[in-house]
Amino acid sequence: MKKMAALLLTALIAFSMTGCGDSSNSDTQADDTAGKGTASDQEEGDTKNTDSDEQAQDDPASGADGTETLKVAMELAYPPFETRDDAGNPAGVSVDLMKAFGEYAGYEIQIENTAWDGLIPALQTGAADLVISSMTITDERKELIDFSDPYANALLAVLANEDSEIASIDDLNQKGKVVAVKSGSTGHMYAEKNLTEAEVMAMPDESACVMEVSQGRADGFIYDQLTIYRNWQLNPDTTAAVFIPFQEPEKWGIAVRKGNQELLDQLNAFLAEYKENGGYDQLTEKHLAEEKKAFDELEFQWFFDMDE
Repeated sequence: MKKMAALLLTALIAFSMTGCGDSSNSDTQADDTAGKGTASDQEEGDTKNTDSDEQAQDDPASGADGTETLKVAMELAYPPFETRDDAGNPAGVSVDLMKAFGEYAGYEIQIENTAWDGLIPALQTGAADLVISSMTITDERKELIDFSDPYANALLAVLANEDSEIASIDDLNQKGKVVAVKSGSTGHMYAEKNLTEAEVMAMPDESACVMEVSQGRADGFIYDQLTIYRNWQLNPDTTAAVFIPFQEPEKWGIAVRKGNQELLDQLNAFLAEYKENGGYDQLTEKHLAEEKKAFDELEFQWFFDMDE
């Protein structure tokens, strides 16, 4: 009986130890197709201040070899700026730009794939040290986070259904017209402010908006010129592109936690040197050569031509 009791006691101890292990899975790579919040949802989420916000550290963590690790949040759903390669690894213009910054400033770069509506909260809570995700610098966002000097610019354009007879932005601002927008994007903000006569249909991502236009359920999709150009080329029989400028160029910036001046100064110094050394030309040649040729033919301002 004593032997049997000892065996039972040993089994119970072993069972209890297996229950003490960490059962959580802290996967930092969010699903690319996660739904994006509306502009109002983003603002509500951005303005929340939790205890974790106050406890978050501005300084990057240090790796085993002593090199500081910089957590960089981006939504890997916007090729060729933020995307994945064939092996599933983060890739694109923004990824290469951050790798170059890591080499410049002595950081190890850790890419955190984050849904769009979680990018600013990631900075506020300390889950990310910076954000680069083709994010437009706006006054509303500047109240919540700090931005680097602009590193790129873009203009909005319209992908129209071939049969909608849309030739300008004004043609969309009419009763009965349906405008597709990506939730929380500057196109969404523009439509809600300026296209008050039309029905604004917010969708979770660009591909959903393109499908609505291509299949005739929406008259137009407002987004940046590069996205509109690419999807027009992919759907030439069902869509048309309207590139007539209807607003000033948007400026994209790299975002940091409010008040992190040291990291901001490093970024601005890097961006100036990177441009001076032809870094943007290398990015264009690697990721955007075909688009650059098309933009030149259409006489569009290029993404990295910040002096114009």
